[in-house]
Amino acid sequence: MDSTTRGTIEMTAAMAILGTIGWFVVMSGQPIMDVVFWRCAFGAVTLLIICATMGLLRGRLSLRIVAIAALGGAAIVINWLLLFSSFSRASISIATAVYNTQPFMLVGFGVLFFSERLTMTKLTWLGIAFAGMLLIVQASPDASPGAGSLGADYFIGIAMALAAAFFWAVAAIVTKKLKGTPPHLIALIQVCVGVVMLAPFANFSQLPADAWSWAMLATLGVVHTGLMYILMYGAIQKLPTHLQGSLSFIYPVVAILVDVVAFGHRLHPAQIVGAAAILIAATGMNLGWTLWKPKAPTETVR
Repeated sequence: MDSTTRGTIEMTAAMAILGTIGWFVVMSGQPIMDVVFWRCAFGAVTLLIICATMGLLRGRLSLRIVAIAALGGAAIVINWLLLFSSFSRASISIATAVYNTQPFMLVGFGVLFFSERLTMTKLTWLGIAFAGMLLIVQASPDASPGAGSLGADYFIGIAMALAAAFFWAVAAIVTKKLKGTPPHLIALIQVCVGVVMLAPFANFSQLPADAWSWAMLATLGVVHTGLMYILMYGAIQKLPTHLQGSLSFIYPVVAILVDVVAFGHRLHPAQIVGAAAILIAATGMNLGWTLWKPKAPTETVR
């Protein structure tokens, strides 16, 4: 099996696993704060074993690396809290679609802080995504079972998913400062930060009483954090950027399918169009699709 094929399999598996995360969050039956805490705790143990096995704990850490990774970890933890909280308010499908506005958050940061040029193509993709957002927001929440039938909570859920995308982009920008640091080590520091951040708020007096809830929480830490990071980072090392971007499309598709099959949530037609617009625009931005052919240089007549 060649490197590209193996990377494709790893990325596909990672995105499929990520697409099921909403089901495990909901089925755990635990408060979101506790869900994220236990995800970090189980993930930390898993990643610690992985990093120790790979020899990543010897001579690689410095105060600078820990500080930057910790800052990114704080953003990641807030991202998880907001995203998981949005599931019960706007449905997994809608929250995931809105969450995929991440590339546009990165573009905004690039323009604001790194003097990157905002091209007409990027503006067009941004406009398409914004139009998709308007379709989702303006669609009647009551028209879709489970997709925001609580009225105001529907719009709060959308706002939470947008805020989650913002904090993901913050984490991505921060992590760029750690080029050359093994990603598994970065992930370990991030989930350890999550444990420290959330320990004061975790409800230790009322721990899950059944094996099912513990199994859901352990799966979120071991599979959706430890295993998913291994697969995703392994794939990133093997695949060209355009293939990574196209395979990442699997995540929202699986999440929407899980929402339909497991919870019976059906999207309103306008919401389907809006979600598709956001995902297509995000894919176009990730893969660098151009919407217009560049003008051919005019020849000078002599």
